[in-house]
Amino acid sequence: MQQDLYIQQSEQEYDALVVGSGISGGWAAKEFCERGLKTLMIERGRIVEHQKDYPTEGKGVWEYPNRMKVDNLLVEQQYKIQQQCYAFHDGTKHFFGNDRDLPYQTEKGTNFSWIRANQLGGKSLLWHRQSYRFSDHDFNANKLDGHGNDWPIRYDDLASWYSHVEKHAGISGNYDGLPQLPDSEFLPPFEFSSPELLLQKKFAKLFPDRPMIMGRTAHLSKSTELHLSQGRVQCQARNECQKGCSFGAYFSTQSSTLPAAAKTGNLHIAPNSVVHSLIYDEKTNRVKGVRVIDNDDLSTREYYAKVVFLCASTLGSTQIMLNSTSKKFPNGIANSSGVLGHYLMDHNYNAGAVGRVEGFEDETVSGRRPTGIYIPNFQFEPKRYREGYVRGYALAGGAGRGGWKGKANTKGIGVSFKENLTQAGDWYFNLMAQGEMLPRFENHVALHKTKKDKWGIPQLHIDCTWSENEILMMADAENTAKDMLEKAGLKDIRSYNSIDGAPPGLAIHEVGTARMGRDPKTSVLNGFNQTHDIANLFVTDGASFCSSAVVNPSLTFMALTVRAVDFAVKEMNAKRI
Repeated sequence: MQQDLYIQQSEQEYDALVVGSGISGGWAAKEFCERGLKTLMIERGRIVEHQKDYPTEGKGVWEYPNRMKVDNLLVEQQYKIQQQCYAFHDGTKHFFGNDRDLPYQTEKGTNFSWIRANQLGGKSLLWHRQSYRFSDHDFNANKLDGHGNDWPIRYDDLASWYSHVEKHAGISGNYDGLPQLPDSEFLPPFEFSSPELLLQKKFAKLFPDRPMIMGRTAHLSKSTELHLSQGRVQCQARNECQKGCSFGAYFSTQSSTLPAAAKTGNLHIAPNSVVHSLIYDEKTNRVKGVRVIDNDDLSTREYYAKVVFLCASTLGSTQIMLNSTSKKFPNGIANSSGVLGHYLMDHNYNAGAVGRVEGFEDETVSGRRPTGIYIPNFQFEPKRYREGYVRGYALAGGAGRGGWKGKANTKGIGVSFKENLTQAGDWYFNLMAQGEMLPRFENHVALHKTKKDKWGIPQLHIDCTWSENEILMMADAENTAKDMLEKAGLKDIRSYNSIDGAPPGLAIHEVGTARMGRDPKTSVLNGFNQTHDIANLFVTDGASFCSSAVVNPSLTFMALTVRAVDFAVKEMNAKRI
């Protein structure tokens, strides 16, 4: 990346200012730049350059002092929260936030795990890449069953924008024709293993309402000319994505949207710039820019623009808005409704089952496929809801061998024991629930009254718990997963339900807190992610969601963002912004 992209001081008024460089911020910058707007991207963390700054890429497990395990003292001092993430280990820890410098508070008797990645690219370097469209069932759910406010958009409003981002990002998957899971613009799907093909047939016969499909993922199973022009090539099936991928085989800001934005000559980036608050002009009722604090020396500076897009993550954007107060907005900017910070949601990944598959002892797999199987939500409309709770869940998982540790995985010594270790273990197949969380006013974040971080910014105080609905959902999901495996003939089945000991946050799908809506009295944003109160302020990350739905949210972040940019540019050209 050219060094002249990066700035520190600037008195220039940019056309567009984008706060955050993750999945949403990368797309906002690309779209603004390609439309000819001078754009400033603000990132609170350090610069990470594609290929150059992936120091552990390709490094074998045996090359780490503790075989990928992070030293306990370091975990205790810096990563007590972050180490809970599925992607955290000694080869990825440099992409995670330091908990010591990023404190937050939780309501007494509750907990919330806030996973953060403060660097250029954000969590786009660490995400699990599962990519699914919302359906009209998802956008209609709040209205039909009365939980949460009605989304101000429907599937048809986003369909073409989904296509726009999918073609650029590259989504691998199969055309399945399911009403609850609209098809994307697909690259070829990854292949099922033999045990998975067998179970797919069994499930189709036993449970025809629960089709098992290949997980849709933001990986180049086959590069198109567009992807090759980005410098991206086919996935090598290493499944070490969170270390960074020099092949550009999975979608990230670094591999895809940032190079496209930089190519236009319209992009500048201000790294190590922690946004303190927005600069608001009461006379014009417009946001003029942002106040930032230097990440390293704590000096202050300001940046200015005609339009501001907050893409700092669900909680990050909300924290900035809550900390931006004025006479007109004493409780946070664009918060005339009073709902800013409320309706926090995450996904509910706390139940499932695993069992042994017989009959495939002579088969192994080649490579490490970067996705698993997926059984979409089969309770996608009110008439399909199970008794006792509303909404539903998907089931994800897959088959794999138990590792090269011997069939019995027994203790031993000597030559025979070592030879036994070369024998692959048994085949297992697992199903894990991915459940929806209802939007509730009481699940909220606020600024702490006294505690601040090292930049002098009030810490977030988070109050978020599962409701009885989520608890009953996971009880059903455990029983369902176990029942499916039993009826399919698996052996040694073990099921689990961990919701009592797993508070929200670790799905890393937090959404809500600055929700969209038709009514300015009950929502922060309109149907184009524009704040009701201030015409040149937009929020396009997960904070804008009215419900969590069941599917992974990142693809919808992308589609909402590019649609909002298109709207904002048209409004600017019409002199309404």
